Amino acid sequence: MYNLLIIGGGPAGVAAGVYAARKKIKVALVAESFGGQSLVSADIQNWIGTKSISGLDLGKALEEHVRAQEGIEIIDGELVQSVADASDHLIVETNNGKKLETKFLLVASGSRRRKLGVPGEAELDGRGVAYCSICDAPLFKDKVVAVVGGGNAGLEAVADLLPYASKIILLERTNSLRGDAVSQEKMMASPKVEVILEAETKSISGKDFVDGLTYKDLKTGEEKHLDLQGVFIEIGALPNSDLAKAVVKLNGLNEIIADPKTQQTSHPRIWAVGDVADGLYKQNNISSGDAIKAVLNIYEKIIKS
Repeated sequence: MYNLLIIGGGPAGVAAGVYAARKKIKVALVAESFGGQSLVSADIQNWIGTKSISGLDLGKALEEHVRAQEGIEIIDGELVQSVADASDHLIVETNNGKKLETKFLLVASGSRRRKLGVPGEAELDGRGVAYCSICDAPLFKDKVVAVVGGGNAGLEAVADLLPYASKIILLERTNSLRGDAVSQEKMMASPKVEVILEAETKSISGKDFVDGLTYKDLKTGEEKHLDLQGVFIEIGALPNSDLAKAVVKLNGLNEIIADPKTQQTSHPRIWAVGDVADGLYKQNNISSGDAIKAVLNIYEKIIKS
C-alpha cells in the first residue's frame, strides 16, 4: 500500500515524484516512458533555466532527476489502464495486469495531440511537422510554414509564428475560421498571412525534412500543392483521462476537473495536473508547478490522516 501513486513521466509527474520523495512520502511513480509530449521537440527554448534542450535530452534529464531521489519506487514501461475506488484506498491497474494500491493518487498522464492521419505526418514528426507553436516557432525563422486548423489553437500558432516565419498559410477545412474574432483581425492585418478555407490536408511531403503539403480544394475537388518548410498541426488535443473517468468528473473536453488552488478532483483521494486536467494553459513549466502544488496539498492530507 503506497501513500501516494503518481501516474506520468512528463515534467508534471517527475516534479511530483521529486517533491514527494523529498517529503519522505511512501510513493511510486508509474510511467510508460519519460519526457511526455516534449520528446518530439527538436529544440525546446522555454524550459526555464535552460536556454536550449532537445526533447530527448529533457526526457533523460527528467528521468535522471527522479531516479536520483531516495525512497521513490519507479515502475516504468507500464501504462495505467484503470483506477478503481476501494472505499478507503484506490486500486490502479496497468496494461500488464499489475495491480497497485494507494491511499492517494496524482494523475499526470498528459494528453496526446490529435493527428491528421495523413501520409508523411508521422514520418516527418519533429522534422518540420510540429504540434507546439510556443515551443517550436523560433525554429522556423525565415521559412514558409503552414498551420492546419482554424480554431483558437490555429490562430495562436499563427501569432506565435509571426515574429519568425517569412510566410504563414492557414488551412481550414470548413468555410470559415472558428477562432475569436479579435484574433482573426490581428492575424489578417499581417501581410505574411494567407488563409485558405475549405482545404482538406491530404499529405505532407519531404525526405529528410518537410518540403511541401498537398491539400484538396473542397469547393472544386482539385488537389493542390504548397511548397513550404514546416507544418504546424493545431486541431486539438486528447487528454489521457479514460483511465480515471470512472472515479472523477470530466468536463466537455474530457479533461479532469481540478480545483486550481490545490489540483484536487471531485474524488477526495485523487488530484490531477498538467494536460489531463482542465487548466487554462498547457505548458511544461505550469504543469510542473501545479504538480508541486498538488503534492504539497497531498502531504498535508497524509500528515493529518
